[in-house]
Amino acid sequence: MKKVKVGVIGCGGICKAAYMESMISQFAIVDVAGAADKIDSRAQWMADHYGIRKMTVDEILESPEIEVVVNLTYPESHYEITSAALKHGKHVFCEKMMAPTFEEASDLMRLMREANALYATAPDTFLGAWEQSARKYLDDGIIGDPVTVHAQITMRYQPETPFFDTLPKHFFFPLHYGGGFPFDLGGYYLHEMINLFGSIKRVTGFGGNLKASRVFSNPKHPRYGENFEVDTPTTLIAALEFDNGVLGTFHISSDSYLSQSFVVTGTDGTLKLGDPNMTNARLSVTRAGAAPPMESLMPGMQPGSGRNRQNMDDDNDKQQLVEFNPPQTVELPLLHGFYNQCRGVGLADLCYALRNGRRPRCHADIGYHSIEVIHGIQESCQTGRIYEMTTKCDRPAPLSPSSYTVSGQERTLDD
Repeated sequence: MKKVKVGVIGCGGICKAAYMESMISQFAIVDVAGAADKIDSRAQWMADHYGIRKMTVDEILESPEIEVVVNLTYPESHYEITSAALKHGKHVFCEKMMAPTFEEASDLMRLMREANALYATAPDTFLGAWEQSARKYLDDGIIGDPVTVHAQITMRYQPETPFFDTLPKHFFFPLHYGGGFPFDLGGYYLHEMINLFGSIKRVTGFGGNLKASRVFSNPKHPRYGENFEVDTPTTLIAALEFDNGVLGTFHISSDSYLSQSFVVTGTDGTLKLGDPNMTNARLSVTRAGAAPPMESLMPGMQPGSGRNRQNMDDDNDKQQLVEFNPPQTVELPLLHGFYNQCRGVGLADLCYALRNGRRPRCHADIGYHSIEVIHGIQESCQTGRIYEMTTKCDRPAPLSPSSYTVSGQERTLDD
């Protein structure tokens, strides 16, 4: 299959730490033709380390051989770069989230339709091993009918580094417009919930920007003791109603200490999920029959002579069986690939979609729907009313289970 040439715009931390290595060495469908950054030394570093061409943004946009633009810029620049790429007839894969506001995201969706382009957005981790395995287990009925989902991630973000925001690599976007915690980590949970349950119908919530005015607190910082303003929501607690009837909670905060929980309850059991920012987390299920029943033995009795279901004669015996055989919690095996570091799997899926004439699994309507969820929660916080969603998105097609080696996992994308 002919490789897809991509041009990378934005060579900062996420590109260096996660994306470029995967794009260069992990996915056979991807051919990195060049990289650009407004800070020239960053693009030069990529060129020196990976043997790719250092380019300008205009050179990438105007190159006839580059089919896909990979937008890895800061969130504030996502709209500018993605809109320019779409206007130049390029397909786009954009790092999370697609835009800082619902209004800008709406305009990008318009440009996508006008350009008849493929447009995909991160987070793409819902294509990872535990995320896809969880979907198969749920779809196969391991906990019966899903009833509720609880998603929670909290983390305390404070400007404690002596170089906070004074150097490019210390620009802490989760405390800035377009990069707040609901956009930073919230997208991982929203994309996985959409992967599991589909579109969200209504949202309501509380919270917002709980502490807009903060202080540079490190004595070594050049602005120690001065105030600065946080221009983004930092704590949101919301209730979600999915189109399929599942009810959910979404609790995300960068103002409180670390905590994480992701759980689905069903009519027959509970499925404990992992961190959707990772792809190799553990899954466990709690349900009756998850493990063999325990036999009740009195002192001196041998196995096989104790109480079990076959020799129970009355209700009292049956009640004792319940006490001796409560619902069991067992760890579930992962059934899918992409359990290693695989940022860019959404890009690879987009490239196969381009070659095979299908819809990319990380289609922008998922990112668009997620942006509206955050927008709707904020509006509900301000108005005190339930927000009715105006967008819908298709539940992405699942990946096939596989036992392929790491180097062969990409095969599941070629469909």
